[in-house]
Amino acid sequence: MIAVLCPGQGAQTPGMLTPWLEIDAVAESLAALSEATAVDLIAHGTTSDADTIRDTAIAQPLLVATALATGRAVLGDVTPGLVAGHSVGELGAAALAGVMTDAEAVRLVTVRGNAMAEAAASAEPTSMAAVLGGVEEDVLARLTDLGLTPANMNGGGQIVAAGAKAGIDALLADAPARTRVIELQVAGAFHTSYMEPAVAALEAAATAITPATPTATLLSNADGEAVADGTDALTRIVRQVANPVRWDLCQARMLEAGVTGIIEVAPGGVLTGLAKRSLKGIPAVALKSPDDLDAARELLKEHA
Repeated sequence: MIAVLCPGQGAQTPGMLTPWLEIDAVAESLAALSEATAVDLIAHGTTSDADTIRDTAIAQPLLVATALATGRAVLGDVTPGLVAGHSVGELGAAALAGVMTDAEAVRLVTVRGNAMAEAAASAEPTSMAAVLGGVEEDVLARLTDLGLTPANMNGGGQIVAAGAKAGIDALLADAPARTRVIELQVAGAFHTSYMEPAVAALEAAATAITPATPTATLLSNADGEAVADGTDALTRIVRQVANPVRWDLCQARMLEAGVTGIIEVAPGGVLTGLAKRSLKGIPAVALKSPDDLDAARELLKEHA
């Protein structure tokens, strides 16, 4: 069984769309998705600098549109066995699973990005930091002591902490034993209660979508479970902005489901990196450039 994974925020780099625009189908898809939202996705994916595409309101639609355009390019008419997305990648995954259209996904994620940016701007100074290594129980205890949330439980010895900037600073200054802590360049404490103000805006935007039943096994970040109902999938995506991402449980579910191959759509690399530690031995291809398409299609042919 092939699993198609959609990456979350943090994977984008300046000019990442430039080589992909040489593929007509990808260029046409990105042009159509740009029309579906107020964001010039092609311009931001080719000429905007790192600071610009780091802006949550731009980064999120750019990531989802890139995932969808490249995902369609590699899948063609093939329906994957399983689809999952990390954080904002859930919207791309939902569209690839048929819960919503690609245009609906980019419109919804544009609302999401703006609402989360506004929530971050209106809150006290907040931040996020990746905690690598250590003993999980010790790391979680330290986060609790500092009033921080394990916003991303990524598996493979990686936990992303989020909360007040003062708490993140204290974590950086006094990290748990045998860990390395890296502060992330983000607008605020995503997937925590600080994002609760964004939920109402996303709920309102979601009413414009009539979700369909997933055509592939679709995993939820909330608990790693397969979501069989389109309305439930959409509700979970809305609520997830203010709740932790349990990618560790998603990966465990992939093993239970019998996944034998992994394709991470562009801008790929982060999720396949995590899979190397948590899903050892399962062949994976990350779409980092069009040069990876042949390998991804071959893997799809072998494992679909």
